[in-house]
Amino acid sequence: MHILRVANFVSPTSGGIKTALQAWGEHYRALGHRVSLIIPGPGPEISEESQGTVFRVPAMPIPGTGYSLIWDRRGLSRLMDAIDPDALEVSDRSTTRWMGRWARRRGIGSVMISHEHMTGIMVRRTPVPDTPAVWTADLINRRSAHDYDAIVCPSRFAAEEFHRNGIDAHVVPLGVDLETFVPTRDPRAYVPPAPGEMVRLVHCGRLSPEKRPALSIETVRELVRRGMDVEMTVFGHGPLRDRLLERSRNLPVVFHSYISDRRELAVKMGTADVAVAPGPLETFGLAALEVMACGVPAVCTDEGALQEVVGEGGHVAHSTPAAFADGVEALLARPGSHVRARQQAERFNWRASAERMLAVHEQVRVGVQGGGRR
Repeated sequence: MHILRVANFVSPTSGGIKTALQAWGEHYRALGHRVSLIIPGPGPEISEESQGTVFRVPAMPIPGTGYSLIWDRRGLSRLMDAIDPDALEVSDRSTTRWMGRWARRRGIGSVMISHEHMTGIMVRRTPVPDTPAVWTADLINRRSAHDYDAIVCPSRFAAEEFHRNGIDAHVVPLGVDLETFVPTRDPRAYVPPAPGEMVRLVHCGRLSPEKRPALSIETVRELVRRGMDVEMTVFGHGPLRDRLLERSRNLPVVFHSYISDRRELAVKMGTADVAVAPGPLETFGLAALEVMACGVPAVCTDEGALQEVVGEGGHVAHSTPAAFADGVEALLARPGSHVRARQQAERFNWRASAERMLAVHEQVRVGVQGGGRR
């Protein structure tokens, strides 16, 4: 099968979607499939990579976000025609929704992966009142379901906004590279800092509004107020970086430069005692999973999908600085928390995730050939 994948909202420094595209592409190929990918430029127009043939096309920058969008529908359609795939996989429900209809005209199956939670975005990030915001999200989701042959979500939380409208949505959890993200030290031998010794924290997640990174900064402020010797390292980047630098002035918070080498990132994250993952709208929480694979337990919010991923590998808390500070203290006092973090991460792997995605593609292919598409 030749699978064409298309994604907007991918940049050189973006996180979860970029990682998922890379991992799925590599495993699709390892399992015998041909893979092509179209993403926004810049870069070489066409390159052969471990994840398949990558087409980087001209795109329009979105100010203040670090992302660019592909808008040239006519040119993109011509490119897709030339690629001539057997299946389509799209990682954006909004700007690329027309592609489901393109696939239908060509008689091939289409899968849309819902990496974002539309209801949460409409309620939290728009001025629309809650009730009409939910109605709007439902309308967008119904249209997505109408245009594509299958919907895939990375968590039960992400799938719920489809299920409540009677729309079938497959849940395919993401994975983690368990060979790259490994403990820096033996989790079984971990000894928490003694009273008065420094506690090292790491922040998980992109520095953008939907990730609510300010909660991590305020958690540090609360721990300092309680008298804890603490230092937080922030590895994420994003449009709120300068604002957060100002907010964390006079606090023990270090903003690390962007690390492109994932092994180096794993080593640095693995030195932490506890990770903080505040994103309320996460549809999976790959950054938290990666740090847990390094043997570091995470405090996460009780909103969104993070609690599904963190499980026994961390602590679930209300989204307040006091509750998150309580979570940090609880994990420091919990015996075996670093062992459980790694064990929880080992439940997720990219091979299994890719196999489940391919099963969805095969189900769609059979349905299209049998005339049973939506």
